[in-house]
Amino acid sequence: MMEQHDAAVSLLASHVKQFYERQKPFRIYHGSTNSTRQSQYWVDNLVDTSKLSNVLSVDTNRKVALVEPNVPMDKLVYATLPYRLVPPVVMEFPGITAGGGFAGTSGESSSFRYGFFDRTVNSIEMVLANGEIIKASSTENSDIFYGAAASFGTLGVTTLLEIQLIDSKSFVELTYFPVSSVQEAVRKFEEATADPLNDYLDGILFAKDRGVICAGRLTDTLKDGITAQCFSRATDPWFYLHAKKVLAKSKGQVTEAIPLVDYLFRYDRGGFWVGTYAFQYFLAPFNRITRWALDSLMHTRVMYHALHKSGHSKSYIIQDVAVPYENAGEFVDYLHVSFRHYPLWLCPLRQTGKSDSSLYGLMAQKAKADPNAPTMLLNIGIWGPGPTRRKAFVEMNRELERKVHDLKGQKWLYAHAYYTEAEFWDIYDRKEYDELRAKYYATYLPSVYDKVKVDVAAEERAMRESWTIWLLAMFWSIWPLSGLYGVFHAATGGDYLKLRGKKKAV
Repeated sequence: MMEQHDAAVSLLASHVKQFYERQKPFRIYHGSTNSTRQSQYWVDNLVDTSKLSNVLSVDTNRKVALVEPNVPMDKLVYATLPYRLVPPVVMEFPGITAGGGFAGTSGESSSFRYGFFDRTVNSIEMVLANGEIIKASSTENSDIFYGAAASFGTLGVTTLLEIQLIDSKSFVELTYFPVSSVQEAVRKFEEATADPLNDYLDGILFAKDRGVICAGRLTDTLKDGITAQCFSRATDPWFYLHAKKVLAKSKGQVTEAIPLVDYLFRYDRGGFWVGTYAFQYFLAPFNRITRWALDSLMHTRVMYHALHKSGHSKSYIIQDVAVPYENAGEFVDYLHVSFRHYPLWLCPLRQTGKSDSSLYGLMAQKAKADPNAPTMLLNIGIWGPGPTRRKAFVEMNRELERKVHDLKGQKWLYAHAYYTEAEFWDIYDRKEYDELRAKYYATYLPSVYDKVKVDVAAEERAMRESWTIWLLAMFWSIWPLSGLYGVFHAATGGDYLKLRGKKKAV
């Protein structure tokens, strides 16, 4: 398999070199996406990494896996489990890829221990923007190794990753702790973090004064009185509904055992709780029977497909942000007034990993170095309907961005970003980023800002200048046409990102 990999990377590098010689920007095509940003690729300006989707080896002695970038989380987990190993950070959606986790900003319920997913990567192979193939790690080409993490593919093409592994066990023994505020949730997170036996931590706020913290421990044995609960079958409950039921039935803590894979991807069915909005949109009953009947459409791979084809990401607030623990209460107060939708997801994140280095400060997507920056942040997932009028929707997102910035937090850029260019580079370190782009021949590629921004002015200009676009927008605003179109495409499958025809400007 390594020979096949080398041949594929050599071919890819030759394509990149052709783009470089013409100074023609390209986009990296993965075949799917777990971003809510509009991600469409015209065939004459893409570099295709979708076939780089193999786990090449698992080294049980060193506890590492050699992984191509388009390997999704479920494939990676199933490749390592036979060796009784598992990645220390596994993103909650099975379709998120190793390359996406490295190039984006990805954390999960084990990130209170290990930091972001990119902190668990030992080394990478990379095709630079001029077509040169290099290896990079903390000791070799370290600047681009740290810089490429969370740079969204704007420094080159990552083609191979060596990922750390830890010992796996059969179950996660999960304890649900009721909390009555986000401040109490933070205290419980701090207490649980101090316990070395805890492997996983996250939580859900069902209301401002009602939530649950979930603390998990890897185990091979079921203690007396603890039952096993699954979340992967069509007949199983969605995890958040189960947690809500546990909270309602018991005033104290409750412990159960969850098979490891079911735990890792517990939020896949229903996409946390975003799937409930699909039932609301189509005026469909939301109960155990309808969730069972529509289960095949309620997995995140299908839901992302439908989201992109329907265009509904332009009308839903889908954001993840992180704020220092001490500012979490003020931020939830703000959301309670301005956003008004629950649940909210809570996930403690360590800004530094177990093998961290100060060189992580070079990453284009990380906030400027601050010697007083807190070690821990609280990730808050904010997902729900936004204002129906486009202008109000944009302003609500911009207000959210300003509030996060005022509270010394960060916003993950997988989602829509409404910053002006000046605002964006006031938050992120442009000097270090531009120096890396110049050193590694990437100045002709789209920048991070180019890739993540929502160009509101261009949207408005297109609506004014084109009757076709205006009429199409009016047509799709008629309920339920856009939703049906998205469901139809998701159900029938096929490529939903790649476009053909006249080249679109990058």
